[in-house]
Formats: sequence, C-alpha cells, structure tokens
Amino acid sequence: MSSKKIRLESLPAEMIGLRLDKALALLPEVNSRSQAALLIENQATQVNGKLAKASYVLQSKDILEVEILPPPPTELVPWNYSLDILFEDAFLLVVNKPAGMVVHPAAGHYTDTLVNALIAHTGNLSEGSAVDRPGLVHRIDKETSGLLVIAKDNFSHGNLAQQFKDRSIDRKYFAVVEGKLKNSAGSYESYLARHPNHRKKFASLRDPKSKKILTANDPAPEIGKWAKTHFKTLKTHAQLRYMELKLETGRTHQIRVHLSDMGAPVVGDVLYGSKRELPRFYLHAAELGFIHPKTGEKLFFKKDWPEEDLKLIHGWGL
Repeated sequence: MSSKKIRLESLPAEMIGLRLDKALALLPEVNSRSQAALLIENQATQVNGKLAKASYVLQSKDILEVEILPPPPTELVPWNYSLDILFEDAFLLVVNKPAGMVVHPAAGHYTDTLVNALIAHTGNLSEGSAVDRPGLVHRIDKETSGLLVIAKDNFSHGNLAQQFKDRSIDRKYFAVVEGKLKNSAGSYESYLARHPNHRKKFASLRDPKSKKILTANDPAPEIGKWAKTHFKTLKTHAQLRYMELKLETGRTHQIRVHLSDMGAPVVGDVLYGSKRELPRFYLHAAELGFIHPKTGEKLFFKKDWPEEDLKLIHGWGL
C-alpha cells in the first residue's frame, strides 16, 4: 500500500489557531494525537513548505501538507520466539534484543519483531505510544543488540518514561568504529532531525550560513531535538577503535550520527559512512539501570556482546 499525500491550501476554520498536532488529529486519515505526533516526528508534515514543531499554531494563510504512511496491521500476531530475559516480574521485564531483530512492526516486518515475541510471551503489556508498540518504553535500532526495559502496565510505563525524560536512566553502549577521532574522550552534542534528503537517516542541524553544527549555545532551531553523547576510546588497533558511549539524551540514531559527525562511523553502518559492508553494524546496548516503578529499588543490568561478535571483535585486535 502506497502513502497518501494531502495538501490543504485553504485550512478549515476549526484548524485555524490550533497547535499543529491538534489540527492534524482532526483529519479523518489521522484521527488521533498520537498518530499526529508520529507524523510530525517522522517529518511527514510541512507548513508552507517547511517542517514545523508540534507546538506551531496554524494561521489562516498557512498551507498544510501531510504524507499519510500506510498503517501497520491492526492485529499483532504472536511470534513464538525464545526471548533472552534478564529480569521479569509483574510490572516489567528486561530483555536482550539480538542484532537483526526489529523492535516493533514496520514495513517488511509485521510478524517477526520484538513486540510480536513479547505478546506471545505475556498477555500483560502497557498500551505503549501506539497500537503496534505495546510495552515499549524506548527502542534500539534493528542492527543494534542489547538491553531494553519493557513495561507490563500503564503506571510502570509512565514512570519509566518519566525517568527517561529526566535523564536519570543509566545507559552504556559499546561500539567498534573506523577512522580517526580528534579526541580520545569527551562529549558531542547537536540538534538532531530527520535528514532532508534521505528519509532513513537523521542528521545534525547546521547554521545555514556558517554550516556550523548547532549546539545548546545556539538559539534552538524550529525543528530538531537536542542530543548529547559522552564517549571514551578504550582500545585502538590500526584504523579501528573500541569505544564506550553514554547517553545524556536518547534520540533516534543519536550515537550513529554523532560518531559519523566526528569522522568515526560505527563499523558496518554504511548508512552513516562505514566502508565495511557486514551482516550488522557493531553497536551494543550493554548496560541499563533504572528505579523500579513499584518497589523503588535501583535495578542495574549488564549484558556482553553475543559470543560470535566478541570473537570477531577480538580478531580485529580489539
């Protein structure tokens, strides 16, 4: 099913004066604030030919363009897959996702995702941010391996989501990168938004005149979300580096974009500049710590790379 494009050169009276996300929800093809938010997040909406924030207030002379993407199946199909579960109780579970597994249903993957495996494992999952994302408090990319916390009820989901928003969640990643870095340790920040020409990519926003990447010291752009990554090189061999990365924020493709910006893309990540085509790119979510929503206990989990990946990484001299 192809996408549907809507162009409104004359806005209905009920849309004028509303926030963009509220106005989009009035369209029959959208019909919900959560769907409207996803359209804005995925940069499928433009006002006067430009991307706009959800908080933008529509004016009578505005031209609104929306690309409605085909929806995933409304019924989630259970997938009998043996999950690697590190922790589970009545409120949440922590799973180790393998590389190559998509987190939630999307084009080309409707029955073999982590969500499909989760609904086969348990009938108790939070509502999530959309009908095809029950239990999902956060996500990692298809080829990223590692730890995710899953909520079983709405209270736990909201509590965990707030911890992510407050940046109190402990998250550590390891990556193998190629190329040279100016500094062996430090922090990198930028505003991230979907790439204007490549829908599958994200990019750091730049000043249109100087081309300098925008940081928190610059006026906040109309689109994009601020992101900051802390990095440290643990070992080097030839043109490869084994790195530790800690997230201050958790934006889509954040680590991948920041490492690419620094001239050291993740090995195997050809989308962001790696010269090596491999079965996966070498990024692993190794540590996850948070406060249990019900008990208040501090929980902390660690999971090393899959054994076959460790052998390859050691074979590279790292």
